[in-house]
Amino acid sequence: MSLAAVDLQGKEMKIIDVAAKYDYSFPTEFNRAFQSVHGLPPSAVKSEGVSVKSFPPLTFKVTVKGVEEMNYRIETKEAFRIVGVSVPLYKDIEKNFTVIPPKWEEVSTNGTLEKLISMMDTPPMGVLGVSTCNDTEPWRYFIAVSSSKRSEGLEEYTVPGATWAIFPGKGTNQSIQELERRIFSGQIQDG
Repeated sequence: MSLAAVDLQGKEMKIIDVAAKYDYSFPTEFNRAFQSVHGLPPSAVKSEGVSVKSFPPLTFKVTVKGVEEMNYRIETKEAFRIVGVSVPLYKDIEKNFTVIPPKWEEVSTNGTLEKLISMMDTPPMGVLGVSTCNDTEPWRYFIAVSSSKRSEGLEEYTVPGATWAIFPGKGTNQSIQELERRIFSGQIQDG
């Protein structure tokens, strides 16, 4: 409608011609659309000094991020059983970053970590942070080990077999959280 107003102000085009130029089959349709945008009929624009609205073209800006390289590997893993403790996970990643570190602190100080380490007996070896996010169960974050042993007071979960993207990371909880932010911010594209 911005361009239609310019055409009408030029005086050489008739309203019916401007309507046809912008694919309106009937002048009455054009008249209604023009009035809904500019608040006045197309004939009024033919007079000098009449104010009309201009809408600049819509543009999009795409920002590409990912200054630092991210190494990862793809592996197919069989299902494995974990035992440990868990907390609820949220779809808001930043909220999870306020919930998970205190749980690690608790596990580290109350004797649970030593208990978990003593139960570790199957691959993958090490103390694991496992996020379970699917459509059939509530989301959980486990601090656990892979184990065939049973223990009172610990939760268990079977991680299903799947193809994994594995991102190496080490450091404090801040380093791990930064790695997770980078992974989930969409800065990796397979191509």
